[in-house]
Amino acid sequence: MDIRQYIQENEPRFLDELFSLIRIPSISALPEHKDDMLACAERWRQLLLEAGADEAMIMPSEGNPLVYAEKRVSPEAPTVLVYAHYDVMPAEPLELWNSKPFEPEIRDGRIWARGADDDKGQAMIQVKAFEYMVREGLLRHNVKFIFEGEEEIGSPSLNAFLKAHQELLKADVILVSDTSMLGADLPSLTTGLRGLAYWEIEVTGPNRDLHSGHFGGAVANPINTLCEMLAKIVDEDGRIAIPHFYDDVEDVPAAEREMIARIPFDEEKYKKAIGVKALKGEKGYSTLERNSCRPSFDVCGIWGGYTGEGSKTVLPSKAYAKVSSRLVPHQDHEKISRLFVDYIQSIAPEYVEVKITPMHGGEGYVCPITLPAYQAAEKGFTKAFGQKPLAVRRGGSIPIISDFERILGIKTVLMGFGLESDAIHSPNENFSLDIFRKGIEAVVEFHKAFGA
Repeated sequence: MDIRQYIQENEPRFLDELFSLIRIPSISALPEHKDDMLACAERWRQLLLEAGADEAMIMPSEGNPLVYAEKRVSPEAPTVLVYAHYDVMPAEPLELWNSKPFEPEIRDGRIWARGADDDKGQAMIQVKAFEYMVREGLLRHNVKFIFEGEEEIGSPSLNAFLKAHQELLKADVILVSDTSMLGADLPSLTTGLRGLAYWEIEVTGPNRDLHSGHFGGAVANPINTLCEMLAKIVDEDGRIAIPHFYDDVEDVPAAEREMIARIPFDEEKYKKAIGVKALKGEKGYSTLERNSCRPSFDVCGIWGGYTGEGSKTVLPSKAYAKVSSRLVPHQDHEKISRLFVDYIQSIAPEYVEVKITPMHGGEGYVCPITLPAYQAAEKGFTKAFGQKPLAVRRGGSIPIISDFERILGIKTVLMGFGLESDAIHSPNENFSLDIFRKGIEAVVEFHKAFGA
């Protein structure tokens, strides 16, 4: 039986199983859902066994449990490790939903529910493709699954788990369906992700708030000073002025820049959608290059002094800012963090005290398009969607992907099927049934090509 017929005959069951997962509000951010986390893990364990895994188990971590399963074909065969997460974002604000977030509905060819895409729907794509390969006797390599329950809160327990179970998780490639495509008619594979470094800055001037009439012009204002320092981080050409910041930045190969240039992109539509008259960024790079494969720096928040209703003529004692930098592959976020601290301290004037607190961070990631597993994924998309997928880098960060490479020494192929219109993390999250079907077919074709 071919995969399309298999999907058609089994889709009601596929959806029933997916809906049984969605109905469990596995919200990792809220401690009152701890029992739901375990219930969701147990449901995934059952479904993986039913799909054809030789064994499946719930494994403890420092936080929520993980689900591990495997299908052994041969000790000599290569191994694919499938990663997904079973936790979801909170559903609030509930009043903005058109249906109950944890009671899935099908409307207009889409599944509407929290987790429909991120990541229960996409994880189900992987499991149903695996099920087909096993039941039809087509699987030629080993498959392992690791599903975690803390991705939406930054995967705080995953690194320790990976380090403790390196032998168990040994594989040739990791396959992840938790990213998006450029469009339903424009399939794409994510080949790169940016890393992240994040800091909080505290600037202190006088030992208390002062009357701006009595002291203004004679005492440095911490907010003014903070703004002056922040203005020195990015130069007129859009380059970050921190010494040695670009030492490890690798130029994007010309072939990949040409591929980026072929991505359909309407700059006027882009500007209109976000309500700006002009764009700004690093000189010498296109908008799509700037927001995906070049580093950036942003002030994420700034505050201090009096911000209440009316006016108060105060010269504040303190000023604060939260700032971040998106990094590219090969930039070490801890090294960048130290360079930032040193730079800010070097430009801080003596009339204020500056405290910089490094916060969370993570590495960037790049998947070579010459990787055999990437090429197998490319074949899968081509067969399912009728056209070769574009290779794109994304501006966001998924630190766990670089952790996989750093700890397990394995490359990851990001075979995601989401769309911007799926509204993940927002009210009315949804997932196209057509994409769901094509996703299963694409992953089946990946397995066929990878095992050939």
